[in-house]
Amino acid sequence: MNLVVGATGMLGGAIVRGLVERGEPVRALARDASGEAALREAGAEPFRGDMKDPASLAAACAGVSTVLTTANSAGRGGEDTVVTVDLEGNRRLVEAAAQAGVGHFIFISAQGEHPESPVPFLQAKGSTSQLLRQSDMDYTVLLPDFYMDVWIPLVVMGPIQGERPVSIVSGGKRRHYCVAVRDVAGIAVGCVGNKAAVNQDFLVGGPEAISWSDIISTFERVTGQEVEVQSLDPGAPMPGFPDAVAGLMAALETYDSPPPLSTADAESIFGVRLTTAENFLTRMTSE
Repeated sequence: MNLVVGATGMLGGAIVRGLVERGEPVRALARDASGEAALREAGAEPFRGDMKDPASLAAACAGVSTVLTTANSAGRGGEDTVVTVDLEGNRRLVEAAAQAGVGHFIFISAQGEHPESPVPFLQAKGSTSQLLRQSDMDYTVLLPDFYMDVWIPLVVMGPIQGERPVSIVSGGKRRHYCVAVRDVAGIAVGCVGNKAAVNQDFLVGGPEAISWSDIISTFERVTGQEVEVQSLDPGAPMPGFPDAVAGLMAALETYDSPPPLSTADAESIFGVRLTTAENFLTRMTSE
């Protein structure tokens, strides 16, 4: 049995579907009844539990051979915070899995994680990865670059649809390996039962290093539509966006992402053909 935690999210849902398509049995953690029907329809066994409830995590891990978790506090609010979910919740899940005798724990983290990161979210992710590496379980840590499914619609397509300029920071010149959610899900599914994934960390990204300026140029080429762009200074507010988005956009212009798992290895090890930004934009703009 495979336990997917974070199963009602975009990435977790894609992992559930990928496992079911592969013929794998799936138990999917759900905090309430609202997501259970969709999980059942996808072919999974919904299981009620919460990252803040150790007893529910222990019950969810019973009889499980592999845990895959994407759970995080992003977009939740209330009692679901970086501390209660990303730090303490993931610690509880690792402990419950180890106590239940889970053989393989697959943790979808984030690029830049570190136990001493000044960013609380990345610090919590790094602490979880460190705990996993010190456990007796086999582990795999996936470290994705930023998700094109989330950030390209938010930063580029949303303003265009609202007839506003697209805002980038410092000309948007730094290059990153933005990655499709379905590719990260495919690699996570490909880790299950895969000896090449055991006790490994993988930087996960798209097939090309690409800047925000490149993404906008690609959008113009794909759609034939000219985009109005405004370049902001680091730290300046981004019109129409919360400070957290402006902060991340500014942070992305301070470095170039390191090369991730190669296109050839993604296909040969995990059976995943990585999505280019052009393919993603072509699909998004034709739907």
